[in-house]
Amino acid sequence: METFTTAVSGISHAVHKNVNWKLFLRIAVPGVIGGALGAYVLSNIHAATAKPFILAYLTAIGLYLLWRSRHYPPQERSPKIVEPLGLVGGFLDAAGGGGWGPVVTSNLLVQGSSPRMTIGTVNTAEFFVTATISATFITQLGLEAFTVATVGLLIGGVIAAPLGARLAKRVEPKTLMLMVGIVLTLTSIYNLYLALR
Repeated sequence: METFTTAVSGISHAVHKNVNWKLFLRIAVPGVIGGALGAYVLSNIHAATAKPFILAYLTAIGLYLLWRSRHYPPQERSPKIVEPLGLVGGFLDAAGGGGWGPVVTSNLLVQGSSPRMTIGTVNTAEFFVTATISATFITQLGLEAFTVATVGLLIGGVIAAPLGARLAKRVEPKTLMLMVGIVLTLTSIYNLYLALR
C-alpha cells in the first residue's frame, strides 16, 4: 500500500520542483540497500528491542527542531552526513515498521538542509525504499502477508499525497520546520509510551 502512496507523493513533489536530485541519489541508493537488509532481518529476527531507543532519539530530534524553528532562519547548508543516514533510515524503516521519513528528514533538517527540498527529496526517495522493502518481504514471507492492507487506506493515502507536495511548496520554511518538529515529537512520544507499556 505504501508503495502506491509514496509513488504519488514522489511524482507530486517532482512536479512542484521540491526535489534536489543530487541529494536524492545520495539517499535513495543507500536507503534501498538499508531497506532490503532491514526487511531481511525483520523476516528472520525480531527487531522490536531497539524501538524505544529509536523513539527516544526521534523525540529529542523533534524537540530540537521545535527549538530551531523559533531561532530561524539558520544558515542553510548542504548536509554532509547523507549516505550513512540513508542506509540507517532504510534499515529502520523496514526493521522498525516505519522510520524513513522521521529519521532521514529530521536529520537532514538538523544539518541545515532546506525544509521544502528535504521533505520533497526524502518523500520521493521513499518510493524506491518502500518498493525494495515490499519486494524483500514478499520473497521472505510470501504474498499472504499483505492481505490485511485495506483499500480505504490506499485511496486515502493516494488522495492526501499531492496535498503534502503542494503544502511543502507554499508554506514558508520556518513554519515547515515547526510542523515537522511538532509531528515528529508528538508521534514519537506517543509511540514511545506504547512501546514501554
